[in-house]
Amino acid sequence: MKTIKILVTMPKHATFYTFFNQEIIDSLEQLAEVIWNESTTEQFTKQQLRTVIKDVDFIITGWGTPILDEEILQNANKLKMVAHTGGSVKPYVTDAVYERGITVVSGNNIFAESVAESVIAYALASLRDIPKYSSDLKQGIWPSGYYNKGLLNKRIGIVGYGMIAKYTVEMLKPFHAEILVYSKHISQEELDKHQMKKADLEEIFSTCDIVSLHSASTPANYHMINESLLMSMQEGALLLNTARGAIIDEEALVRVMRTKNIYAVLDVFEVEPLPAKHPLTTLENAILMPHMGGPTVDRRFIVTRQIINEIKRFLSGEPLICEISQAYASTMTR
Repeated sequence: MKTIKILVTMPKHATFYTFFNQEIIDSLEQLAEVIWNESTTEQFTKQQLRTVIKDVDFIITGWGTPILDEEILQNANKLKMVAHTGGSVKPYVTDAVYERGITVVSGNNIFAESVAESVIAYALASLRDIPKYSSDLKQGIWPSGYYNKGLLNKRIGIVGYGMIAKYTVEMLKPFHAEILVYSKHISQEELDKHQMKKADLEEIFSTCDIVSLHSASTPANYHMINESLLMSMQEGALLLNTARGAIIDEEALVRVMRTKNIYAVLDVFEVEPLPAKHPLTTLENAILMPHMGGPTVDRRFIVTRQIINEIKRFLSGEPLICEISQAYASTMTR
């Protein structure tokens, strides 16, 4: 008889099957006694979760799981690990989890790498004006002349230096970019390792061909990207936001983009879904994406396999590879 119990909180709706295929389900059930959320539509309520978490050793959480606060944890008498299938654990894991010595892992590294891939894709799509030329051609318009740009040898500003930014910097290496970084925490060792230069926001916005935002959404970062910074951007410069919408003053961005020859690719917005007829939708110099920078759906099985392997490593006493410390969790976006 299996003595290990694993609780999976994700209901068996369409999203569930992008994280769990039959092979993954079988491997989990071979490892332990698994308690599934059998609903096809509903997350556990807080009271339901408080009840089913009793005697559970590991909990696998997903988007929408109730926050694991003291009230729920009072009944988590055997809980050893929270394994989150998302990236940021901040909406689900409280200090009380760490205070009880419970280990936390997530798919953050896989999510981050996929988002970094989107930064490269969005930059190339905008610089080469791929949406416009594709749309024109479908309407029977063959250009008599055209102008586009590339990513090679560009001066790129990275705003915020977390895991996504680190992957982005690695992916930029084949493009021979000159990279400036705005970060309060980056070490000189890290700068030297990638031949980067530390800079303030003013220098990044006024001198870079491309500015890519990677800061967390915190009260201190609210509307950090203001009208003054946006107005200082060079003619033809490109702004990329795969972080959080509230980092940018969107009203200011609309004003500047209506009067200045700058470009933007925005994957995130202050209000999501983006309201119909939002002023951003009127901008021809902006590419708008519905918060789908990453992870691409094909990476979700990889996330689930990773956290199952983390459970196995934990059980065998091996080092973990995607553990989220309390300090790191505190910097994540809710």
